[in-house]
Amino acid sequence: MQKSVRYNEGHALYLALLARKEGTKRGYLSKKTAETNRWHEKWFALYQNVLFYFEGEQSARPAGRVPAPKGCAAGSAKDAALDKQHYFTVLFGHEGQKPLELRCEDEVDGDEWVEAIHQASYSDILIEREVLMQKYIHLVQIVETEKVAANQLRHQLEDQDTEIERLKSEIVALNKTKEKMRPYQGNQEDEDPDIKKIKKVQSFMRGWLCRRKWKTIVQDYICSPHAESMRKRNQIVFNMVEAESEYVHQLYVLVNCFLRPLRMAASSKKPPISHDDVSSIFLNSETIMFLHEIFHQGLKARIANWPTLILADLFDILLPMLNIYQEFVRNHQYSLQVLANCKQNRDFDKLLKQYEANPACEGRMLETFLTYPMFQIPRYIITLHELLAHTPHEHVERKSLEFAKSKLEELSRVMHDEVSDTENIRKNLAIERTIVEGCDILLDTSQTFIRQGSLIQVPSVERGKLSKVRLGSLSLKKEGERQCFLFTKHFLICTRSSGGKLHLLKTGGVLSLIECTLVEETEAS
Repeated sequence: MQKSVRYNEGHALYLALLARKEGTKRGYLSKKTAETNRWHEKWFALYQNVLFYFEGEQSARPAGRVPAPKGCAAGSAKDAALDKQHYFTVLFGHEGQKPLELRCEDEVDGDEWVEAIHQASYSDILIEREVLMQKYIHLVQIVETEKVAANQLRHQLEDQDTEIERLKSEIVALNKTKEKMRPYQGNQEDEDPDIKKIKKVQSFMRGWLCRRKWKTIVQDYICSPHAESMRKRNQIVFNMVEAESEYVHQLYVLVNCFLRPLRMAASSKKPPISHDDVSSIFLNSETIMFLHEIFHQGLKARIANWPTLILADLFDILLPMLNIYQEFVRNHQYSLQVLANCKQNRDFDKLLKQYEANPACEGRMLETFLTYPMFQIPRYIITLHELLAHTPHEHVERKSLEFAKSKLEELSRVMHDEVSDTENIRKNLAIERTIVEGCDILLDTSQTFIRQGSLIQVPSVERGKLSKVRLGSLSLKKEGERQCFLFTKHFLICTRSSGGKLHLLKTGGVLSLIECTLVEETEAS
């Protein structure tokens, strides 16, 4: 007999919510009521071995649930009016539980429902549980057997250790006996004094020659190009560790002296800055700090193993995570702009000056600390370039360092292009906002700003007679002066009103460079 499953109301609602979102099978089915024998369309969801049905797909509470179905049987239409309907019946293992009759319009959908309910049968779960329990018991027996075998081996090792100690003592006793049985050799005092002196001189000369030879070998290596290259390589590594330590300290000051205090200030009753502005200014600075703290710990561990310095594996770990710099660099100019806007608030400006007065800042402003991460990737590239210059081609790290350098250069190029594109878009939008009428061509992301400046519009004259027109005779007043903007595809000509606002010329205000011809005229002498 199958065991019943009990649910409290909260558990049932939680399972119903999971069924609506993560159910094995979900969809509309028609359910036949036992009282009226009528069909009502409900939205069903199968989760594990419980079948829920709702009034509609968006209903929050289930209209009912069918726990632990035993199985499912497919059927066919009973009358001509419902020829296109496909029936199936859900069976239960409970005594007195009537089968649940369901139907759907699609035969494939019906087969999928029958298969899903078969797989969710509670009896199948019990069988699987029994199989897993047997496997568990088998594994426990194996573990116990291994424990017994380990204890036997341990006893054997202890017996062998005892036997080894006994054999050692016998060897010592045999050596002592051998020394006593060795025939007496003549006393060294009977040796000729001249022979003793000769032996001493020979011993001294052998020692002196050996020391001289090794001294020559060491001096030759110290003066060799390989040793000089290794010394420079080690110095580069030591400098990199010191630079990384300083960089981690700068990030620590940025996070602990500015970011976290400003977050607390943003949560006060009268916040001088909003949480959104704090996020815009600092972005992922805290994540960058955690990343470089891990990298710095790895570098210090490598220095502890000096003179063996292996760094390539550290860069292999660091490289996949350096993409966070793309977001920081892309946001840098915007963060400085948000910071400048926030400084217009006197309360924020006063609070920021208090933070900057912290001795840990050493008189540096927040803008300085926000700029440090901008130069870290180029610094790594320069360091790897210097390191490779003093790394032999047959060195075990050569290929790994070259790969790390190429990846960093690729990342640097991508960041440079993104920053250039972002700054160009911001520049175009800034110019577009200054023009009263607006200018749709500046919304084109491929429109690159080149330069701007004031030019004087010269009246139309015949070609070759421009030298007869004297600038002194032209109106150099404001009505002849034009504010011009040069882009890769267009040339904008604007006039400035008395209020300082820019207006595009009604005629010829926007010129396409494709349709323009540049003619240079020089004044006749």
